[in-house]
Amino acid sequence: MSFSQGLSGLNASAQALDVVGNNIANSQTVGFKSGTIAFADVFAGSQVGMGVQVAGVNQNFGDGVLGAGNSPLDMGIQGNGFFRLVSEAGKVFYSRNGQFKTDEKGYVINNQGMYLTGYMATGMPPVIQAGAPVGPIQIPTGQMPARASDAGTIRGNLDSGNKPVDTTQHPFDAADGDSYTYSTQVNAYDSLGNEHAINVYFVKTADNKWTVYSVDSTSPGVQGKVDLEFDTSGKLITSPAQLNVQGAAFQGGAALDFDLDLAGLTQQASENSMDSPTTTGYPPGIMNGYIVGDNGKIIASYSNGQQQLLGQVVLTNFTNAGGLAPQGNNCWSETPESGQPVIGISGTGNLGTLRGNMLEASNVDLSQEMVNMIVYQRNYQSNSQTIKTQSEILQTLVNLK
Repeated sequence: MSFSQGLSGLNASAQALDVVGNNIANSQTVGFKSGTIAFADVFAGSQVGMGVQVAGVNQNFGDGVLGAGNSPLDMGIQGNGFFRLVSEAGKVFYSRNGQFKTDEKGYVINNQGMYLTGYMATGMPPVIQAGAPVGPIQIPTGQMPARASDAGTIRGNLDSGNKPVDTTQHPFDAADGDSYTYSTQVNAYDSLGNEHAINVYFVKTADNKWTVYSVDSTSPGVQGKVDLEFDTSGKLITSPAQLNVQGAAFQGGAALDFDLDLAGLTQQASENSMDSPTTTGYPPGIMNGYIVGDNGKIIASYSNGQQQLLGQVVLTNFTNAGGLAPQGNNCWSETPESGQPVIGISGTGNLGTLRGNMLEASNVDLSQEMVNMIVYQRNYQSNSQTIKTQSEILQTLVNLK
């Protein structure tokens, strides 16, 4: 029986050394999770025991250290969760390896060609719609289309010390500097991204009273107008204080027609000054690059100074991650023991945090693995010694006469 015990010990020790060797070999593998062998004794009705068996190899899903990534699509997870991947055949896998890139069609893939999944942004401006389906994430390579200006804001101060304009002698005329008190400019864009310079003219008609005109430089004959009134403390009391901006069609683009919000204007005994006027809208733009935020959102930046949401990476967790089946290539697959996958976004529920431009290192503890290797080696030697001793005992019995 000692032969069986010794042989079982040799086999168990050899498998333990295999686990240690695999851990050490993958100590630099991104997202690798170390394994730990579990032993169980064998009795089978014997009081002494029949040796040892390998009960299983358990994986340690503890976090690895996060380090800087080398690609804008590198990602790391801290806490619970896995990246959800789909093969070309449609099979779903799960991984902690956050090394991703794009293929020739713009899909985000790992080094094995499996697609990273998440939510795609839709609409204009693009947003993640409630109930959006989970699917492969694709980064568009085309330019961002232009957006026509449909609103704007002017904030600032009008000098209460300005003298009223004699509108009888000088009716408003953008070409006549004596017909207005102050002017500023707002840039706007039409449906094709053509830039329009919107000149805004302020005419003081009496104490605490002003008339404001808008003139599109591409169609100076079209004007917008609004009368404003301030109280004795300089607060605007006209409501709504909105200046309409209109213009004729220009170079194929649709005519402008939107309102400028003037509610932020004040009238004080201070010089005329305007904060940077703003409008919605922008010209078309070429993608300059993209980043992955800590919430898993992929945001692109464009040559027109705009940013746009492209999609959001999802994470997946399981009731029993230890029940996942290793599939190689740093991937696992779902099993009945793992439970059903729970899909969500970074930082919600029991999901961990996704960090952009970071990579999770292997969680192998090399010092511990070296100690384990020594222990299993000695264990192997000791088991071989029991076989040798049993052999010597049998040889003695054979030699009895």
